[in-house]
Amino acid sequence: MAKELYVGNLSYETTADDLRRIFTVAGTVTSVHIITDPVTGASKGCAYVRMASIEETMEAINSLDEALLENRVISVSVARPQKAQVRTAGGYKGKSRPGGRSGQGSRKKPSR
Repeated sequence: MAKELYVGNLSYETTADDLRRIFTVAGTVTSVHIITDPVTGASKGCAYVRMASIEETMEAINSLDEALLENRVISVSVARPQKAQVRTAGGYKGKSRPGGRSGQGSRKKPSR
């Protein structure tokens, strides 16, 4: 079993220090990572918390899942392993680039 927890339904104002303080009731917190939007830097309302031992991980789930934090009922569960992402030379696997200009590059030059 993993020592990393997924924490969902967080208030967007919740900080890493807030989570570290709350999760210390279950044991030693080794890291906290709040998921943020890469463009704006705003919280997405979820985080990963890593505990020092599997026993502390289970204690955190048992004591904090469905707890009230900043007027929100949070969910705490074992984090699933990250999926391996397939990358191609261009960085996109068979899909158009996001934010690209549609149709650009597909126009033929007029013949003379």
